[in-house]
Amino acid sequence: MIIVLLGPPGAGKGTQGELLAARLGIPKIATGDLFRAAVRDGTPLGIEAKKYMDSGDLVPDSVILGVLRDAMASTETARGAILDGAVRTVPQAESLAAVLKSIDRKVDAVLLFDANHAELIRRLSSRTTCDICQTPFKGLEPGTACPRNDGGRLIRRKDDEPEAIQNRLNVYEELTAPVVAWYQTHGVPVESIDAIGDVTDVTMRAAEALRHVPRAD
Repeated sequence: MIIVLLGPPGAGKGTQGELLAARLGIPKIATGDLFRAAVRDGTPLGIEAKKYMDSGDLVPDSVILGVLRDAMASTETARGAILDGAVRTVPQAESLAAVLKSIDRKVDAVLLFDANHAELIRRLSSRTTCDICQTPFKGLEPGTACPRNDGGRLIRRKDDEPEAIQNRLNVYEELTAPVVAWYQTHGVPVESIDAIGDVTDVTMRAAEALRHVPRAD
């Protein structure tokens, strides 16, 4: 089963993706995590991606597809995967479909996590990220030691500053929202999930939406 997660920044796709992946027994592939790891390691893709990530702009399709191609070639995704941040524009949806078709696979469902802008800005502007492991944390001030005790310090990422947040939301509305219509036109089930509320409640809503989607063997 291949599931694409959609939704604006701060809607909780990463958290819900992890919980759903554990529930379904398939890996979650988050392009954001892959990019941040590449930035941390100073790889060519990481250097290219960093300038876009810092300003809150979209990473170019060529970089995204390169990272995804490597991830989907792994044996870990043989039974399926949950893709977080893999599709943000219609061209990306088309390219992902072509990549999957070449290996006789397809997107089985899309989960659209949604929340109002005020809530999204509140969530994003209140989080900090470890400068070593890149794990995000809520309610902890910049400069605090990473709770994972890896020697890192929490920082405010540039794309979590108010101006960058608003830019990210504007980019989402302009480029990502039309992806929903594209998937619907191509016969892929799109389920809208209310992303406001307790994490467990949101997970239950998502799981219920997937109840009729066939699982991979």
